[in-house]
Amino acid sequence: MVLNSLSTVVFENFLHFLTCSPTDSSIPKGLGYLTIMAPRNFLCMRNNFLFGSRCWMIRFSAEILLKSVSFRLFSVKCGNADSKSSENEELLNNLLTMGVDVDMARKRQPGVFNRMGTKEQDLKMFLLSKGASKEVVASIISRYPRAITRTHESLSKRWDLWRKIMTSDLEIVNILERSPESFFRSNNNLNLENNIKFLSSVGLTHKCLCRLLTNAPRTFSNSLDLNKQMIEFLQEVCLSLGHNKPRDFVKKIILKNPFILIQSTKRVKTNIEFLQSTFNLDNEKLLVLLCGPGAKILDLSNDYVNRNYTNIKEKLFSLGCTEEEIHKFILRYPDVIFLGEKKFNDKIDCLKEETFSISQIIENPRILDTSINTLKSRIKELVNAGYNFSTSNIALLSWSQKRYKAKLKKLNIE
Repeated sequence: MVLNSLSTVVFENFLHFLTCSPTDSSIPKGLGYLTIMAPRNFLCMRNNFLFGSRCWMIRFSAEILLKSVSFRLFSVKCGNADSKSSENEELLNNLLTMGVDVDMARKRQPGVFNRMGTKEQDLKMFLLSKGASKEVVASIISRYPRAITRTHESLSKRWDLWRKIMTSDLEIVNILERSPESFFRSNNNLNLENNIKFLSSVGLTHKCLCRLLTNAPRTFSNSLDLNKQMIEFLQEVCLSLGHNKPRDFVKKIILKNPFILIQSTKRVKTNIEFLQSTFNLDNEKLLVLLCGPGAKILDLSNDYVNRNYTNIKEKLFSLGCTEEEIHKFILRYPDVIFLGEKKFNDKIDCLKEETFSISQIIENPRILDTSINTLKSRIKELVNAGYNFSTSNIALLSWSQKRYKAKLKKLNIE
């Protein structure tokens, strides 16, 4: 009887522990945890004994209950107080009124919601004064909520610096709408100003700077030293290839690939070495490639470049191409390296199914930029219009929609 009574008491207390609310005042708390005392052997019991049998007290032996056991302090996490309770209610209401996607903003930068003295109204008025719509303002804050921590003075200064490059406020608004982080990520306006001065000093024209800010605005958030390292590296590459106009070389590469300044010199160097060694290029040919279409792949991951090149080579080998033909194909249009394994193979297979020869394909690599659906629909339309692919050029499959429609209309008239 004593054992049964003691067992019942223990069981009832344990059930109470399992079912209690985290805020139950009958349970002692310590820093957000429940703190209880439990015998070591009790904790080692099978976790299904409560529900596995009505005879659990038989397995819960008197030996465990009555023998002298040491007690160990342990804690069970009951969950912190709701993090939303510490949020700035006034801020939350303001953002909801402005149409901000609060759930998205909270996921991206939750700490902003706990801050006092935020400047969401100032930011709204500032952006509206520059031509942004209320919807654009809400979208910017939803995706980069830290923007509401910037002061009006800092925003004005940064805007003025951007306007030295861009020709209108609307151009800046469009960049912010696409990539709010590029403007609001840093409030180090001195670094931005120094980057603009440096990039201008090495020969980058207003057109180059505009292209950088439009396509790769993070360039201007880089530390000045990082940008210097890349520019100096590119100048050294130019000189090592026997070209004596490093400023022109740098300008050409950046115009072709504005993303290069936000990559590491190690990545760019490895890709240059890949191009030279894989295609057996002498300095002159490598220089021409880098100043032309080859510049576009310099910022890609080295693994991605190697993997896609290997796939292209294996696929074309399987279709009877020689290594020389494959090299000419890639060098004629290095953008083909951007195509992942499945996309490249599927497009080649699609064109083969439409009875195009592999020689037609490798002589017109730009057609691989066209989606499979567009390829199929254009091929069908052209065949119906009497176009003979076996005797005519297939390059029109890659033409712009406007140019293609004009050609199709002319064919149908004829």
